[in-house]
Parts: sequence; C-alpha cells; structure tokens
Amino acid sequence: MDLLNIIKSRRSIMPIQYNSKPLDDNKINQILEAANWAPTHKRTEPWRYKIFKGKKKEDLGEFLSKKYKETSKKFSKFKEIKIKEKIFKSSVIILICMQRDPNKSIPKWEEIASVSMSVQNMWLMSSFLGIGSYWSSPYLINYIGEFIKLNQGERCLGIYYLGNYSSQPPSRKPSSIEDKIQKFY
Repeated sequence: MDLLNIIKSRRSIMPIQYNSKPLDDNKINQILEAANWAPTHKRTEPWRYKIFKGKKKEDLGEFLSKKYKETSKKFSKFKEIKIKEKIFKSSVIILICMQRDPNKSIPKWEEIASVSMSVQNMWLMSSFLGIGSYWSSPYLINYIGEFIKLNQGERCLGIYYLGNYSSQPPSRKPSSIEDKIQKFY
C-alpha cells in the first residue's frame, strides 16, 4: 500500500467495533516506534505514552468511570457505563501525554503539535497494520495525575484506544482541497 492510500484509509475505529482478539505486542511496539519519528522543534520530543493492558487497563476504566460520577454536572448512568465499556472493549489503552520542555525553549502549542503529529504516526501505523484505533480527549484526562504519577510539567492530552476489528470501516470522502487553499503565484 502506498503512503497516500494509507493516509486515505485512516479512520476512527471505535471500541464498540473491536473484537476480542488480543493485540500482538510486536504490533504495539511498531505503532509506538512510528510515534517516535514525529517532527519536533529543537528535538524536545515531548510525547510520552502510558500503556495499559489487562488488570491495569480495567483499573483505569473503573477510575475514569468513578471520576465521571464524582465530577459530572449532568450525570448519566448510561455514560458512566459507556466510559468503562470503551476501556474494557479495547485490547490496549495508551494515554497520550506531553512532557513540557523544562526550559520552555519553544511555545507550548508547538509541543502539543509535535505530540499530535506523533499520534498521527501511530494512527497511520495502526491503519497500515489493520488495527482499529481512536483518540478521545474527555475532560476526565485532567484527573489522570490522581491515577498514575505524572512528571513535573507532564500532562495527559488524550486516550488512544486500540483493538482488532472485523467489520469494514466506513468510507470517507472529504470536501475538495480546492475549497481550503488560496494560491499566491
């Protein structure tokens, strides 16, 4: 598969679509290796990933569900259950974190952009390997430091769900690139 087709095939595959077949550790390592090759200004490499499987993954689901119940202004039992189910249906959960350069040598937005490009690399590798993945950034990520120790200057930017899936991903047809560019030549 050529690069453009890999990019075009990238989809958000939700945990509800995952089957029970476990993910091979070798594939997880390939996904993380792809993440590590993202562009980064001044080589700060701000991406940090926390990998959860098995019991620790289930503990994370319980924590997020409980935290939702404690903090939600509009509590929904359905949503509480759904938070847990998304974690439990996933073979692997990767917390997407950013370690801020202690010298603050570049703007914070550039480090967030580097982490985002790192996640895009993970997403493209997941697609290439036929693995379902989905990035979510619920407000609950702001409480991750209560569940695991984060380093000073580190913060969680999202949850990356991974799992095998059997169904065909939906097709996508973006609007024309011509609607999004201006030419000055």
